[in-house]
Amino acid sequence: MADYDLAIIGGGLNGVSIARDAAGRGLRVILLEQGDLGAGASQASPRLIHGDLQVLERRALFRVRTALKERDIWLRTAPHLVRPMRFVIPAHSDERQPWVLRAWLLLYDRLASHPRLPASATIDITHHPVGDALKRPIGLAFEYSDCVVDDSRLVVLTAVDAAERGADIRTGARCVRADRLDSWRLAVIDRGHRRVVTARALANASGAWTASVAETVLRMKPPEFGAVRIGQIVVRRLFDTDNVYVFQNSDRRLIFASPYERDFTLIGTVRHAFKGDPAAVSMTSGDVGYLCDAANRYFRERVEPVDVVRTVSGANLVAGPTRGRPMRDGAMAFDRTRGKAPLLTIFGGDVTTARLRAEQAVARLTPLYPMSPRWTAHTPLPGGDFAWERFDDEVDAAVARWRFLSESQARRLVAAYGSRLAVILGDARERADLGPAFGPELTGVEVRHLMAREWARFPDDILWRRSKLGLTMSSADRDALAAFMAARVS
Repeated sequence: MADYDLAIIGGGLNGVSIARDAAGRGLRVILLEQGDLGAGASQASPRLIHGDLQVLERRALFRVRTALKERDIWLRTAPHLVRPMRFVIPAHSDERQPWVLRAWLLLYDRLASHPRLPASATIDITHHPVGDALKRPIGLAFEYSDCVVDDSRLVVLTAVDAAERGADIRTGARCVRADRLDSWRLAVIDRGHRRVVTARALANASGAWTASVAETVLRMKPPEFGAVRIGQIVVRRLFDTDNVYVFQNSDRRLIFASPYERDFTLIGTVRHAFKGDPAAVSMTSGDVGYLCDAANRYFRERVEPVDVVRTVSGANLVAGPTRGRPMRDGAMAFDRTRGKAPLLTIFGGDVTTARLRAEQAVARLTPLYPMSPRWTAHTPLPGGDFAWERFDDEVDAAVARWRFLSESQARRLVAAYGSRLAVILGDARERADLGPAFGPELTGVEVRHLMAREWARFPDDILWRRSKLGLTMSSADRDALAAFMAARVS
């Protein structure tokens, strides 16, 4: 008998979502990730949970409606990670006509099956706080509701839930060979140790590495696809309101400027065709300049390339002419050859529909295994067992219980761990009870939790994926964190 029912190669959002869904339906699951969870395209997403106005503009109404339904599910199941916000589109005389924008937004409202967020509206920004950061003579804007998400935390907490339901999550584990018989026999280098794993089915969810895994590990013809490089820039905060600005650029792309980690602004996204090593993706100076120029069309405060404090980039695949099933700019193919173990290949797609993609992917395995019904649409992620409207109440409760926390510190912790914050802070009465401090935010007790429960192995795993504290942490605190983590491993 095989060791597992399903083995998954790849620990991005697609991979961990499949692991969670399958483990929750009773399958024995192992996930193999050669690096860290969400270290590829998953950490370079635009951080939006939305129906996507540009998809609506292409008249893909069913896709938008499906995404808006998923938006509501995320609000219900991950209220600590997914936050509703008001998005503002300033009307620009050289771009789409105002009446066209208003019409699209009214349709956007109607496509939300059970509207839980405020409807779109027209605002005069000359008398509205959202206009303070914008150039004149822009005087009219349209406001609508959508959500932002902490994409890296979403990947990690999805993996946490999968593990709690029995999945074996292995980071630093690279599959180097897969032999396809009546079951899969996988040769794995797991943190320096070679092991053999057998599984009744295999999912290739390795993101931008899908083709190389197919060719070198599975020794099969890779799927037809195109690769894109995606990127954003991070600058110091450009506005004081808690809105997301949506700018119409001169090439008709929509550029988003979002509040980011309290003191910063995230501007993106730029996309280009990509060829090369997915592990060596970086933004070009041209892309950085493009996003700066797009922001400068609207913001009073100029943004220059020298003002960029960080770039965020990654590679992803988009479906080409393929026999796989296209799913919101992603694709899925299921190969069930007689006498051979089944192979599922899945790549691409956006954050909003990741849960649905995983649900449909696991459903392809139902003829092979007895399993329980679909469940992820109604079950919160770890820490998400409260209504999204009560997020501020959770922050207030944290400040009242752990009085040494500032409101800002409590907000970061609740946004990361939700109702499970007590698992980390416990009965601490003062900050000294939390162990050594690495800057004003990170403490030893949180680092130990991230290493023991969330697969963090290196400082970057914590500073850029489990959190974004790398934006503000000093080099001395980084060195102290590295030494602390090394001592925990040795």
